[in-house]
Amino acid sequence: MFDDYYRLAGPLIRLLPPEMAHRLAVRALAAGLVPAQPEVAHPALAVRLWGLDFPNPVGLAAGFDKDGEVADAMLRQGFGFVEAGTVTPRPQPGNPRPRMFRLTQDGAVINRMGFNNQGLEAMAARLAGRRRSGIVGANLGKNKDTEDAAADYAIGAARLAPLADYLVVNVSSPNTPGLRALQGRAPLERLLARTRAAMPAAAKRPPLLLKIAPDLTESDMADIAAVAVAGGCDGLIVSNTTVSRPPTLVSPRAGEAGGLSGAPLFDLSTRVLRRMYRLTGGAVPLIGVGGIGSGLDAYVKIRAGASLVQVYSALIYEGLGLVGRINRQLEKLLARDGFATIADAVGVDHREVRR
Repeated sequence: MFDDYYRLAGPLIRLLPPEMAHRLAVRALAAGLVPAQPEVAHPALAVRLWGLDFPNPVGLAAGFDKDGEVADAMLRQGFGFVEAGTVTPRPQPGNPRPRMFRLTQDGAVINRMGFNNQGLEAMAARLAGRRRSGIVGANLGKNKDTEDAAADYAIGAARLAPLADYLVVNVSSPNTPGLRALQGRAPLERLLARTRAAMPAAAKRPPLLLKIAPDLTESDMADIAAVAVAGGCDGLIVSNTTVSRPPTLVSPRAGEAGGLSGAPLFDLSTRVLRRMYRLTGGAVPLIGVGGIGSGLDAYVKIRAGASLVQVYSALIYEGLGLVGRINRQLEKLLARDGFATIADAVGVDHREVRR
């Protein structure tokens, strides 16, 4: 029924400018106007990671709920977890509009938002008011005019560590000048060390994850893997949007500046995911992001090394019913291949290659 509704409403919603449509969706969710969807509950889909129990492996990627306004509303749409942000210490307006573009023919989106958000205190207030009945992470960024980037990440970690179930250091957005340079080994080690040290002393600190770009050289990936394996972070999110433009793009907006997400990102992000799994020897949990639009897409990421996956861009074209469809398809794919749990399938492609 929900899918039937979106098949009718989706084309009308997409007549609106992308950013306006997004804002209306957030307001509708915050007002309780979007009905909850039945949870796809199956033991095979449950994942335990970092001491957290995920009811299913499908999460909402950062970018949709920038200010933590609808985390619980999105959990009620069937997500196994939700990532709010990216949030910066001080509010900032982001880049000039227009800054988000649909590539409808390609099932893709280009954005150059520039970390627009209401600031750390606004998100902290919302997270503090939650009942914390589901897993919600917080994605941390730096303000555009901050020279000491590590200081901004430390401020975010100190404030949100008691309120979020996990934290993400985002150094991979292409829309903040100089940000991706922080993925080098030496600056990354310093940044992660300062961020972790800033978390309040507590019996249980939230896991600290790092979100990386798909546009990495082999040496970049090796450096990040070495930092992660050495304990610099507790997991990697692979990957953010790409600045590359596949030659297959046909949409009129394909030449817009910014980060490309959606279906055309799938192959590139999966290759980087696969490589990071091999470089880390499977010792560092990975979250696979980029171009997931079906249960099969999610399953490919899992077999390549992802313990969890995240979606965002495909929701624009498929609606929130996609979450349940992915989980139902995943359940069938696991059963088809004889896997009792998601964990059994993580990285299986690598094990089969070594046989």
